Amino acid sequence: MTAASVIYAIAAMSGTGYILYYFAKPFMENRKKAFSIGIAYFVAMLILYFVPVEINTFAAYSIGVLSAFTVMCRIDRRNYKQKVFIAVTFFSLRWLSGYITRIVTNAIYQIKPVSDAFYVTEGESGVNVLIFVGVELLDTVISFAVLGISVGYIIKAYVYKREDMSMKELFMLTVPSVTGMTGYGIMIQYQTSSGMNWMTPISGLYNGLAFLHFGISIITIVVVTVLFQNIKARQEEKLQNELLAIQVDSMEKHIRQVESLYQNIRSIRHDMTNHILTLERLYAGRNVEEAMDYGRELKSAFSQMAGEIKSGNPVTDVILQELKNEAEKKKIQFMSEFYYPTGTSINAFDVSVILNNALQNAMENITHFPLENEGKSETPYISVLSYHRNNAYMIEIANSFTGNLQWDEERGLPVTSKEKADGHGYGLSNIRMVARKYSGDLAISLNDDEFRLSIMLMME
Repeated sequence: MTAASVIYAIAAMSGTGYILYYFAKPFMENRKKAFSIGIAYFVAMLILYFVPVEINTFAAYSIGVLSAFTVMCRIDRRNYKQKVFIAVTFFSLRWLSGYITRIVTNAIYQIKPVSDAFYVTEGESGVNVLIFVGVELLDTVISFAVLGISVGYIIKAYVYKREDMSMKELFMLTVPSVTGMTGYGIMIQYQTSSGMNWMTPISGLYNGLAFLHFGISIITIVVVTVLFQNIKARQEEKLQNELLAIQVDSMEKHIRQVESLYQNIRSIRHDMTNHILTLERLYAGRNVEEAMDYGRELKSAFSQMAGEIKSGNPVTDVILQELKNEAEKKKIQFMSEFYYPTGTSINAFDVSVILNNALQNAMENITHFPLENEGKSETPYISVLSYHRNNAYMIEIANSFTGNLQWDEERGLPVTSKEKADGHGYGLSNIRMVARKYSGDLAISLNDDEFRLSIMLMME
C-alpha cells in the first residue's frame, strides 16, 4: 500500500493547498497572484513529506501554513492582521475537520467485516489495497467537504474583506480557533498517554466527546465570524442612516440659503430701474462724486448678496461663504482655493457633507483650542484647498491648532470635543464614509501648530 499511501498524501496536500488558495483569494488585492499561496503550502508540505528526517505532524502543517502566510504578506503588503486571521483560522479548521473525519474512518475500520478483511489478510493483497483506498477516499471527501463548506461560509459572511482589521477584531475572531486547537491538543495528549492510536479500538464515549467538541469548535469559528460581520453591517447601516440624515439637513439648509439669495437678487432686479434713474439724474446734474459713491454702494450690495466665493457650484459657494462670514466674525482668517470638480461623478451634496463637517470641526478646533502664544501677532486661520492628482480629487482643510489629540484606536480617528461631551461627534466618520463611497479615504497630520485633514476621492 506504499504507492497508494503516497498518491493519497499528494492528493490531500494539493486539495488542502487549493482550499487555502480559495480561502485567501477574496482577501487579496492582487487575486491573480493568490494562486501562489496554495502553491507555497503544497510545495512546503511535499518537501517535508519526502524529507528523510522525522518531523512532528503538527509542526509540519504549521510550517506549511507559515509558508503560505509568508507568501500572502509578500504579494499583498497590507492588513497583516487579517492575514494572521486567515492563517490561524485555516490551520484550526484543517486540523479539526481532519480529526472529525478520522474518527469516522476509524469507526469504519472497526466494523467487523472490514476489520477482518483488512487486518487478518496477510501481505498487501488486493483486498487490503481496495479497503485502504476506499476508506482513505471517503476520508478525503468528508475532510474536504467539512473544510470547504466551513471556509465557504466564512468567505460569504465576511463582507468587509478590504477593510483593515483592528487588534480587537483579530483577538475576537481567532479566539474560537485557538480554543478549538487547545482542545485538540488536550485530546491528542490524552490519546498518546493512554497508548491509543488511530488503528486502536477507542471507546465510543471518547469518540463521541471528541466528535462533539470538534464539531462545535468548527461551528463556533464560522458562527462568530458571521455574527461579527452582521454586527459590523448594522453599525455601517447606522452610520449610513446618520450620514443620510446629515445630507438631508444639509440639502434643506442650502436650498433655503439659495432661495434667500435668489429672493434678494430678484428684489434688487425689481429696484434696478430706480437705481439706474438715480444714477442718470446724478450724472445729469454733474454730481459725479455722488454718482460714483452710489455705484460703489450698489456694487457692494450686489457682492454681499451674491457672495465673494466662486467655487464652480452654488451649493459649495453657499457653504464656503457662510463659513467665511462666520470666521470673519470670530476674527479668524479664512483662505479658500477650493474648486468643485465639474464634469465628474462626484455628487455636490457628498462634497457638501465633507465641507460642512470638516469646516465645522476646524472652527471648533480654533474655538476650543486657541493659540497658546496669543501674545504674538499670529492670527488663527482656516484654509481650504482642492486639486487634481491623476484621477484623484484631493481636498485639504487646515487650521491653526496647538492642543493635543486623543485618538480612538479602533476607528483610527481623533476624538472630538463633541464625542467627549455627548457622544455625537461623527463628523470625521461621516467624511470617511463619503470618501470610501468614492474608493478614497482621509488622512490626518498634526505638525507646526497646524491640524491638516486630507480627503481623497477617486473620479471615474
